[in-house]
Amino acid sequence: MSAKEGLYKVEIYAPGIKCGGCLKGATALLQEQDADIQLEADLKNKRFVVSSGLGQEAVLHALAKYQPQLWQGQVFVEPKATSSTSLSGTVVEPQHNKPDLQMTLQGMTCAACVSAVDKALQKVPGVKAVEVNFASRQADIYGQVSGQDLTHALRQAGYDGQVIEDPELAQHQQKAELLADYRQKRWYAGLGLLCGLGMMLFAMDIQDAFWQRLMGWGTLALMLATGRHFYTSGIKALRTGRANMDTLVALGTGSAWLYSIAVAYVPGWFPQASQVVYFEAAVMIIALVNLGQALEMRARRNTQASLNRLLDLRVSHARVLRAGVEVDMAVANVLVGDILRLRPGDRVAVDGEVSEGQTNVDEAMFTGEPMPVYKQVGDQLSAGTINMQGSVLYRATRIGQQTALARIIELVRQAQNSKPAISRLADQVAAVFVPAVMLVAIMTAIVWLYWGPEPAMTNAMVSAVAVLIIACPCALGLATPISVMLGVGKAAEMGILVRNADALQVASKVDWILVDKTGTLTQGKPKVVDFSCFNDAQDISVKAQAKAMEQASGHPLAAAILDFCQDTEAALIGDFKVEQGKGLTADNWCLGNVRMMLEHGVDLSHAQAWLGHQTDRTIVLLAEGQQLQAAFAVTDPERLDSQAAIARLHDTGSKVMMLTGDNVQTATAVATRLQIDQFQAGLLPEDKLRILQELQGQGNKVAMVGDGINDAPALTQADVGFAIGSGTDVALESADVCLLGDSLHGVADAIELSHATLRNIRQNLWGAFAYNLLGIPVAAGLLYPFTGMLLSPMLAAMAMSLSSVTVVTNANRLRLFKPSQRA
Repeated sequence: MSAKEGLYKVEIYAPGIKCGGCLKGATALLQEQDADIQLEADLKNKRFVVSSGLGQEAVLHALAKYQPQLWQGQVFVEPKATSSTSLSGTVVEPQHNKPDLQMTLQGMTCAACVSAVDKALQKVPGVKAVEVNFASRQADIYGQVSGQDLTHALRQAGYDGQVIEDPELAQHQQKAELLADYRQKRWYAGLGLLCGLGMMLFAMDIQDAFWQRLMGWGTLALMLATGRHFYTSGIKALRTGRANMDTLVALGTGSAWLYSIAVAYVPGWFPQASQVVYFEAAVMIIALVNLGQALEMRARRNTQASLNRLLDLRVSHARVLRAGVEVDMAVANVLVGDILRLRPGDRVAVDGEVSEGQTNVDEAMFTGEPMPVYKQVGDQLSAGTINMQGSVLYRATRIGQQTALARIIELVRQAQNSKPAISRLADQVAAVFVPAVMLVAIMTAIVWLYWGPEPAMTNAMVSAVAVLIIACPCALGLATPISVMLGVGKAAEMGILVRNADALQVASKVDWILVDKTGTLTQGKPKVVDFSCFNDAQDISVKAQAKAMEQASGHPLAAAILDFCQDTEAALIGDFKVEQGKGLTADNWCLGNVRMMLEHGVDLSHAQAWLGHQTDRTIVLLAEGQQLQAAFAVTDPERLDSQAAIARLHDTGSKVMMLTGDNVQTATAVATRLQIDQFQAGLLPEDKLRILQELQGQGNKVAMVGDGINDAPALTQADVGFAIGSGTDVALESADVCLLGDSLHGVADAIELSHATLRNIRQNLWGAFAYNLLGIPVAAGLLYPFTGMLLSPMLAAMAMSLSSVTVVTNANRLRLFKPSQRA
C-alpha cells in the first residue's frame, strides 16, 4: 500500500505491449477496472508502473493478453533482432498492421453495400478502423471490440457476418458457399432464360386478357423462384434506409411486372399505344443478371488460386521419432523439439533444423528460385518445401501458426483484404451511386411522360427500367479489390510478400531506390583475405580477442572474422558494447572501422603502408587502448546477378543509390562495376535515414532495400521498404515488401508487378466509370432523337451483367503476368 490510502503501485514487465497502440489498449483495459488509474511506461524495456486502487493480482489479470509478470529487473530483447535468419525466420507479423478481428460477410451484393457495412461497423464502440473487401467478402476490424457487438451491428444494417476464429476453416466455408451460390445462380439463369425465350417466341402476340393475366401470374411465380434473393435483399435495404444493386433490380423488374399486370387487368387506364405487356422482359432481366453473377463468381474463384496453392503446401501427417521408434502422426500433434524424419519426395511438415544427414531442398514455392538448396546439419528447413533427395532428421523449431508457411498465408490474406489509396474515389462514388441512379430513373420517367412522344407512358416505363437495370455498382466495387487480390497473390507466387495494397501502389511511383551494399548487392558471405599484426602484437592473442568480441556480434563481417579465427580459443571479455555503424568495444579493446579508431584516438601510422595495398577491401581494425594491434582485410563478392538487376531497376524509370558504411574506395569500385547512379560511403545508420529524408524533402518517392538491423530506421521511413530474405527479423518487421529470395531481381519483379497491377486497376476503374457514364444516358433515351429507338431493358440487363464479368476477366489477366527476362 502506498502512502496515499487505497492506492497500490504495481511494477510489471509486459513484453506483449510493443507499441503505442498496445499501450493505449492496455490503459483502456485497466481503466475498465479503475477509472483513476495512472500508468508510467518504459516501452523500450517493457517496464510499466501501475498506480491504482487495484492489487497486483487484479492488474496481472486485466493485462493477461500482454503476458505480464511482476518486475524483476528483466531485460527485453527483440526476438532474433541481431541474428541472421533463414527462410523459416523471414516473416514477422507487424503488430500495427494485424487486425484485431476478421469477419466473413454475408449479404453484400455491390459496392454500395461496402459503404453500408463499413458505416455499420464503424459505429460500434471500440472500433478504431475498418477495411471491408467486396471481392473477398471479408472485413478487417481494428480495436478492442466483441464479435457479438459487430454481428449485431451488421444484422441491424441488413447484413450478417461471423468472426473468423479459424482462418483455414473460414476459407473452406467461403469456398463452399461460393460454389453453392454459383451453382444456384447458374440453375436460376438457365431456368429463366429457357422460360423467357419461350415467352418471347410463343407468347408475345397473345392479346386475350385471360391468357395475359395467366401469363402475368405465372411470370410472378417464376420471378420469385429465380429472383427472390433480389427482392428480399432490396426490400431489406430500403427498410434500413439504404439502397443497393438488388434494390435496382427489384425496382426495375417489379415496375415492369406491375405495369404489365395493370395493362392486363385494366387496359382502359392506358392509351391504346401503351397497352403493351413486358412479362418476358422481367423474366429475362432476372435471368441475365443471375447469369452475369454466376459468370462473375466463376471468374472470382480464380482470384483465390494463389492462396489456395499456398494452402495446398501444408502437410497433414509427419513421421516422428518417439522413444526411438518412427511413427506417422498428424502434424497438429507435433511438438517443438520433436525429431522428424524427412524422406526423398516428402514435404517438410514444420519449420525445423537439420540434426542429422544432408540433402537438397526445393524452395521454389517460396523464393521463386528454381535451383534446389543444399542442406546439412544446422541448416534451417521450412514447412511446405520439398526434399529432393537424401534422408535427414530434423528438430521441430516452429509448429502450427508459427511456421513460415502459416505466417506467409496469413500475410497474403491480410494484404489481399487491404485497399490502396486509388480505391477511395470509387468508394466515394459507390456510397451515393444507387440513390443517384434511382433519382435519374425517376427524372427519366417524368421527362418521357410530360415531354416525350407517344406512347409516352410506355416509353417512360421502358426508359426508367432500363436506367435502373443498366447501372452497375458491382463493376465499381470489384474494380480495385479484385486486382489487388490477384496482384498480391501473384507476388506471393514469385516469392514477394506485400504487406498491404498501398505498398503495391507506391512501388509503381518510385523515383529513387536506395540500396545497402553488404548482403544486398554483395553475397553477404565475406571472407578475410589479408591479416597483419602491429606493434609487436601476437597472432594468437589478437585472434582470440577478435573472436571473443565477434561472437557477440550479428554483423555480416563477424562471420568472416570468426571463420578466420576458428582454430583459436576465444579470450574472456567484459563490458561488451556495440557502436552502431562503427564497431565493438569490450573492456579496453575496440574492434571496428577506421572512423571508430580515429574517434578512440588510435594511432594508425604503423599501418599506413598495409592499408595502402587494400584497395577495394573492407578494413576491420583491432586496438587495445590507443595502440593498434591487428588489421583484417575482408572482401564480400558481389552477387552475380546484381548488375543485371540494377539494369532492370533503371528500366522501371527509377534511379539507384548505394548507401554503405564501407570505405570510399570499396564503394567506388562496386558502384562503377554495377553502374549505380550515385553512392554514399562511410555512413552510420542515421546517415542513411538523413539521406532518405532529404530525397523525400525534394518531392521524390523513395524506396529502401536492406537486410540488416542497421537498415530498419530507413526501411520504416521510406515510402516503400524492401527487405531482402536473408535479412534479420527486425528489417523484415520494418519493411512494406519482403523478398523471400536474396536477389535484387526480386525488387525489380515487385516494381514491375506493381506497375502491372496499378495499370490493371486503372483499366477497371476507367471501364466501370465509362460504362455507367455512357450506359445510363443511353438507357434514358439519349440516342432516341437520332435512332428513334429506346434501349431494351433486356439488353440493359445483359450489358450490366457483362460489365462485372469484364472487370473480373480483365483483372484475371494478372495471373498471366511475367516479369521481364532476367539476364
